[in-house]
Amino acid sequence: MDTNVITPEGYAELQQELDTLWRHERPEVTRKVQWAASLGDRSENADYQYNKKRLREIDRRVRFLRNRLSKLRVVEYNPVQEGKAYFGAWVTLVDEDDQTLTFRIVGPDEIYGKQHYVSVHAPVVKACLGKAEGDEVRVRTPDSVKLWEIAEIRYGLAAADR
Repeated sequence: MDTNVITPEGYAELQQELDTLWRHERPEVTRKVQWAASLGDRSENADYQYNKKRLREIDRRVRFLRNRLSKLRVVEYNPVQEGKAYFGAWVTLVDEDDQTLTFRIVGPDEIYGKQHYVSVHAPVVKACLGKAEGDEVRVRTPDSVKLWEIAEIRYGLAAADR
């Protein structure tokens, strides 16, 4: 399965992070490093040491983002997907105890720091892919097999994402 997939929104967020780091944070931290270096003894200069470390962190993240963005494939919504659980869909599952689970199927780069975003590689997502509302899905957990019914599938941003 392709690990280099991302939603248009996820791609835009990574691009925005790269832009913010490169155009705003890095120049500001570079100025601080230059200022702190001009004060003399760098070995005992906490401002210099901290900002130099921060500059390395920014550069590392910029390299990662540039490399990652070049490899990602943006998967756009296609009306053919309507009614079935595919990449980018919001899926609501209901179990036999009427407990619900709602999540969005996204690429692995999009799950960090976001509630209800689940990687396309997760077992629950794999069980749902290609299924329609009303279909049953079986998800193997470490303890047992959990049975869910797909209650709703929708595309687009959820209210929490707008």
